[in-house]
Amino acid sequence: MPSDQPLPPFAPLVYEPRFEEPEEDEAETTREMSETLTEIAETVRRDEGHAFRGVHAKSHGLLRGELEVLAGLPPVLAQGLFAQPGRHPAVMRLSTTPGDLLDDAVSTPRGLALKVLDVPGARLQADDGAATQDFLMVNGPVFSVPTAKKFLRSLKLLASTTDRLPGAKKILSAALRGLEAIIEKAGGESGTVKAMGGHPATNPLGETYYTQVPLLYGPYMAKLSLAPVAPELTALTDAKVDLADAPDALRDAVVVHFAQHGGVWELRAQLCTDLESMPIEDASVQWPEDLSPFVTVARLTVPPQAAWSAQRAAAIDDGMSFSPWHGLAAHRPIGSIMRVRQLVYENAARFRSQHNATQVQEPRDVSHL
Repeated sequence: MPSDQPLPPFAPLVYEPRFEEPEEDEAETTREMSETLTEIAETVRRDEGHAFRGVHAKSHGLLRGELEVLAGLPPVLAQGLFAQPGRHPAVMRLSTTPGDLLDDAVSTPRGLALKVLDVPGARLQADDGAATQDFLMVNGPVFSVPTAKKFLRSLKLLASTTDRLPGAKKILSAALRGLEAIIEKAGGESGTVKAMGGHPATNPLGETYYTQVPLLYGPYMAKLSLAPVAPELTALTDAKVDLADAPDALRDAVVVHFAQHGGVWELRAQLCTDLESMPIEDASVQWPEDLSPFVTVARLTVPPQAAWSAQRAAAIDDGMSFSPWHGLAAHRPIGSIMRVRQLVYENAARFRSQHNATQVQEPRDVSHL
């Protein structure tokens, strides 16, 4: 909800370790997931002569902005990064989900990674020497599967189709977009159809993004969202992008927008108030907003700029990694999807460091971007 509305009465649950229930063979799931992502990245590296991420390989916008933590937050929301009002440099990376560099006519869910700098406080990894906080988001409120083990199955299927029949993928995507349109006209929505290439051909700047999976919020638990609020951005909600004969149509749309306009988003927190309806270990369940609404805790402002360039790609795509495990202990990731991400993302960053000329590391300053 907008920051000028009063906070509704609700009692967030205090986190207890027993709320997390590791899956059977979770360490093996982590190992297999890391190997599968490396397989995808290695396939793409052979094709492209360059190492990219195993998922969200293609960036559509690389942006520099500022995150303002709002003053006057109530105690339950003034936690971690949001404990004190202030302004922080930030980097935003817009992407789509596949691990190969597909034509944008293969339309998949949009991703947004946010890295906040100059963040004081006790770190998740005390020896990382960094002062950053990362949030990883996708433009849908729930994860496609409930647990890490089921996500591994989906990832293996994705690995088997990497760099296979790109023309056929474009044809399939067009058919799936038509199917999704029919589903949505009937009042529904299919995360599976969208993930397979049936995402509507919409502008990523008009989307609301969600962490989908929970993290600690000081002593509490939360999911976060990033919602566009500037009129220039809200006008792009559901705005169509012509994907025909334009392999980088989404990037082109982002570049055109920021050549003339800026953007403002609200970062919002949804605190867990009931474990049955707001589970920690099932990422496919949407937390009901009537029990706990999203409440604005910060504002992200991005001025007009060159939204993508080879220089920025070298600095951000190649030189940075985004992980929910980059950050404060107050925002430790929780749930099986989040737990396996720690080692998986570390290994993915190491793979890119080994194969590219640019060392992956946490930035201390982004004023040069």
